Amino acid sequence: MRKLYIADPHFGHENVIKHSNRPFASIEEMDQTLIRNWNSVVESEDQVYIIGDFLFRARNTPGYYLDQLKGRKHLIRGNHEQWTKKADMEKYFESVGTYLEIDDGDKHIVLFHYPIGEWARYYRGSIHIFGHIHNSTQSPVFKQYLEEERMLNAGVDINCFFPVTLDELISNNNEFRRRYYDNGGPGI
Repeated sequence: MRKLYIADPHFGHENVIKHSNRPFASIEEMDQTLIRNWNSVVESEDQVYIIGDFLFRARNTPGYYLDQLKGRKHLIRGNHEQWTKKADMEKYFESVGTYLEIDDGDKHIVLFHYPIGEWARYYRGSIHIFGHIHNSTQSPVFKQYLEEERMLNAGVDINCFFPVTLDELISNNNEFRRRYYDNGGPGI
């Protein structure tokens, strides 16, 4: 059993394609790619932590997506979780909350949809995994994110549209930071 992390898939949300410059021609293509990617890496007993904004304005029901996705799901509510009022949350999720602390191997993890400046056990080396900012470099906390390697963005937009392990998340975030600086850093 592994732990995997994902944020901001925005299933069913057509405007996110333009907003986050996603490489999809349609919402159907995006949704099917996200489902295919998810199921290609997640096994039935894997714990998948969805760090907010699972779906938004979808024409399909929440169950349409959740029934297709493997793994034991945990939802950290984001700012687009209005759909949860229409879903049988106990059927689909092991846990639902706005904030969660877990351990992944020897690492203490703080899961919260929004990036925060200081989190539980910060001075003891804990890691904060968040979403919300997608791949935006305009967020007020982006500068802190660049400098704080223990802030990890689980957004699909910088994780190749897959749920990822902690090691993959660290690698993808380091690559995103490197590309940002290689492309001119704060001036871009």
